[in-house]
Amino acid sequence: MLTYQDFEKAVTQGRMTEFVQSAIAMHRQSEAYRTAVDADAYDHQRNTTIMTWLDMVQKRRADPFKGDIRIPCNLFRRLNKQRASYLLGNGVTFTRKEARAVDGKLINVDVTREALGGDFDADVYAWGYYALIHGVSFGYWTPGRIYVYPLTKFAPLWDEETGALRAGVRFWRLDPKKPLFAELYTEEGIWSFRSDDGGGLHLTNDAPAPYLLKTARTEARGEWVTGTANYSALPVVPMYGSSLKQSTLVGMKARIDSIDMVASGFARDIRDCAKIYWLIENCGGMNDDELQKFLDDILENHIAQVDSTAFSGDARGALTPYVQDVPYQSSSAYLKQATEALYQDFGALDVHAVGANSTNDHLEAAYQPMDEEADEFEHEVTAAIKQGLKLLGIDDDPQYKRNRVVNEKERTDMILTAVNLIGKRKALEKLPWIDVDEVDEIERDEFADALDRFGGSGEQDNR
Repeated sequence: MLTYQDFEKAVTQGRMTEFVQSAIAMHRQSEAYRTAVDADAYDHQRNTTIMTWLDMVQKRRADPFKGDIRIPCNLFRRLNKQRASYLLGNGVTFTRKEARAVDGKLINVDVTREALGGDFDADVYAWGYYALIHGVSFGYWTPGRIYVYPLTKFAPLWDEETGALRAGVRFWRLDPKKPLFAELYTEEGIWSFRSDDGGGLHLTNDAPAPYLLKTARTEARGEWVTGTANYSALPVVPMYGSSLKQSTLVGMKARIDSIDMVASGFARDIRDCAKIYWLIENCGGMNDDELQKFLDDILENHIAQVDSTAFSGDARGALTPYVQDVPYQSSSAYLKQATEALYQDFGALDVHAVGANSTNDHLEAAYQPMDEEADEFEHEVTAAIKQGLKLLGIDDDPQYKRNRVVNEKERTDMILTAVNLIGKRKALEKLPWIDVDEVDEIERDEFADALDRFGGSGEQDNR
């Protein structure tokens, strides 16, 4: 791997462009990159093992009338989506509030959330999801937006001493025959590169582009740029999916592949109605291709003719069929057991394990493994967000409302009995059918109704 110290040496020697090319090439050869590419394939339900296996089968022997039966499951995407949505599905809120008068009404505003822009929740969700399936992903923080760079499009340059991300190369191209574009992110700014006709990169700017623009505005002139600035550190922040710093595909792949293989083989068996095999006697003169054609004719046309020259002497060919029933019970049992084991290993919630009448105690027990995994994921997400907030000069703590299934009537009754103890706002935040973002709106509307009834001024404290 290439590090930030290698980059500094290359800059000193005037080899920055060559270094960027090498960084991209070496990153593509790394185990982490190859695993991330594999994870993307499984995320798109193009599980590589089952796809490669059938390609090899079809190349080994022609199978023109049986069709392409490969059944890649979608468990990898489902399990990772569940973990990401469990923590981030309801968005992220912050603790810093500010009381503001809006239309004569006093409301509490999440000023941190407001400063981060309307796309913040979607950006953090994508950032977290790529961190899970790739092991790490990178968020480029700008005022009002986070741009997410997956590991398959970003080559990090780590500091050899501290392990911190000090620089990185983002690269992309639409097609192998199209130009390659690259951006080198450093603490001083962004260097841009593009491939020429010969395939090599060349620099397209004479100085690094700054991250921030200083602007001024007047009524007469409008807005204009007065200067540039940079952040106090590199504005590209890594987020890990867990403390293991590896893709969730590691460990899951073998079990997913076994499920795909059994499901695909089971479907092929059912298609043929039963497992039928033949013993062919006195056909020693037939080569492999002739034997395969003989069997294909029987499967497709239910009749086949054997050339008499294939036999020796007066011997005549004989075909004896043997029938074996489709292994329905064993295949079904394995698929069920393997799927349940996959959910258990991943710490996910299998909805088939809970019933419609499950109490909250049952649901809490079912969510326990998922909570344990989500706690670790939350630690990594929080560390990444706080690092980004520090770049923007914001001191705040992110908060999450986990997206879980509960017995809503039972939980609502329990919360309502504790309103006097925990307070009305806390009760609203805990009700399962009220989103966190709706709490302020409910309080605001209730405050307005109280003002209408009692003739308040609209400037009182909303408590």
